[in-house]
Amino acid sequence: MVEIRDLHKSFGKVEVLRGINIAVQPGSVTSILGPSGSGKSTMLRCINHLEVPTAGAVIVDGEYVGYVRRGNTLSEVSGRTLAKQRAEIGMVFQRFNLYAHKTALENIMEGPVQVHKKPVALAKEEAQELLARVGLNDRARAYPAQLSGGQQQRVAIARALAMKPKVMLFDEPTSALDPELVGEVLMVMKEVAASGMTMLVVTHEIAFAREVSDNVIFMADGVVVEQGDPNEVLRNPQKARTQNFLARVL
Repeated sequence: MVEIRDLHKSFGKVEVLRGINIAVQPGSVTSILGPSGSGKSTMLRCINHLEVPTAGAVIVDGEYVGYVRRGNTLSEVSGRTLAKQRAEIGMVFQRFNLYAHKTALENIMEGPVQVHKKPVALAKEEAQELLARVGLNDRARAYPAQLSGGQQQRVAIARALAMKPKVMLFDEPTSALDPELVGEVLMVMKEVAASGMTMLVVTHEIAFAREVSDNVIFMADGVVVEQGDPNEVLRNPQKARTQNFLARVL
């Protein structure tokens, strides 16, 4: 479902990603671990072209993201085509990114109505179903400021699911939450994973990675240091860099 080929990303003279190669199978959950500054979030943002790769390619469901192949070269797609591609790649951010002037229900309806041109009545019905799915059917008329951080993040997950994406990206979705709110968000993420959604999750939640993931990737200094089955990577890491990291966080 997602293939990353020799991905490089530099900001000026700083090389953040230094040749990432990853293959993600349909319906699988991949957790991405690593210290701050290792390039995890940058890699995630390259998948939906929020960051433009310096070199390499990202392919989602067989289609290059941000580019089209013509012969042996890749050419940039139009803004409209890129927007269509992004609509198929859901993303949940660390800081929720909800529209402050819209209710929870309106936040979820926005994408289907504006991007997919879905009838308002149908978008509203589906948004209400998604709110119930994330346990917030009684908060439909609440504005983000009236919701806890955990509730806002659950609305953000519902908003991403409303677009019926092929893959969901989670960029440290619990790191901005108070500890007592983390569990409610992880519970929703587990339900999304159980539904068969392809997920890539940048996280520091080791227990979640061990329990839910099909594949764990450990990154450091812009490269993939180690990846594989979560039981192997988390309980029997082969690389010293992975061992040192896990010794600190577990």
